[in-house]
Amino acid sequence: MNPTHRRRLLARSLALLAALGGPATLPRLALARSRRAADATGLGDYGNRRDVLHFVDELVTADGFSRAKLVHAFRKARFRAAIVEAMDRPLVAPPKWYEYAPRFLNAGRIGGGVEFWRANEPALSRAEAQFGVPAEIVVAILGVETYWGRNTGGYRVLDALSTLAFDYPRRAAYFRGQLREFLLFAREQGLPPLTPLGSYAGAMGLPQFMPGNVRRYALDYDGDGKIDLWRSAADSIGSVANYLARHDWLRGQPVWSRAIVAESAKDAALARLDGGVSERRPLDAWNADGVGAERMPVPMAPQPVGLLMLEEDPVAAGPDDETTTGEPASLWIVFPNFYAITRYNRSRLYAAAVTRLAEELRAAQDALPPRAMNQGFGRLRG
Repeated sequence: MNPTHRRRLLARSLALLAALGGPATLPRLALARSRRAADATGLGDYGNRRDVLHFVDELVTADGFSRAKLVHAFRKARFRAAIVEAMDRPLVAPPKWYEYAPRFLNAGRIGGGVEFWRANEPALSRAEAQFGVPAEIVVAILGVETYWGRNTGGYRVLDALSTLAFDYPRRAAYFRGQLREFLLFAREQGLPPLTPLGSYAGAMGLPQFMPGNVRRYALDYDGDGKIDLWRSAADSIGSVANYLARHDWLRGQPVWSRAIVAESAKDAALARLDGGVSERRPLDAWNADGVGAERMPVPMAPQPVGLLMLEEDPVAAGPDDETTTGEPASLWIVFPNFYAITRYNRSRLYAAAVTRLAEELRAAQDALPPRAMNQGFGRLRG
């Protein structure tokens, strides 16, 4: 190749490289191609990797697993590039309440919740009596999480957790812990580890419990001798109620009340909001600052309470909605049970959606005439 031709070829190569985004782009493209190939072909054998075999040795020593069985399972586990891509999606601004809520507060969701409630009334009533968590709260959480089992996830849990434990360094320690919990759970329940399906993060069943929470809080609530969060509505109901009770749910206490804010106190109250919710303070302190609750529980729990702001649709805002940064918003006093729901999911919007859906479900359930209970949801089709 003569020097002139070599220079022209180099120039074309550099131009192509620049168009692709520079030298750093090439490794990313190669990684993306390898991940797509792994997904397409089912490659990604974890059974021969040194880090995986070291993990296996730890489980054999600490938990008495069969090394041969674990190696066999990991040889069948597959890297899933889509999971890493989902975990690495760029952070975006969270939605406003009026953008977030409609997917959970529509007629289909409410109707499905009432159907699930009526089909599983004995288990819901038993859980409420045992744990103090109202039926509508349990039904609402299962509805928000998975639409009562319609959307429980399509990844093999072993694939998801292996991908995140060994090929997602940023949170590898956490997911290795969850992988261990999953393998222990599968052994305890006699489940082949390649069988359970879940979310891309490894959450399982109607309640979308991570494996560690399954082992801590899930219950065999139908008494059949095993925990089945995929097909047993009773197990899912008892498990959610147990989880909330273990995370400080207060029997007989409300979740929230519309706030009453004196005109002179509005600016100071709104200044306490951080991400739409304030720190918790004694109710007397709020009252002294001109902020009160429209409805008060009797008796009132002594724990501190917070102030919550929900952005309302500008088209449908009511006359009582306050304004923040020029937009209508409703303000709420949130009691300790609101924070119990945030232990399930930390988002204020999630906790608000559960609460509003629970209120809608309770109203719809109470409006229906009595009828024979339908047991169709008791054992879900899997």
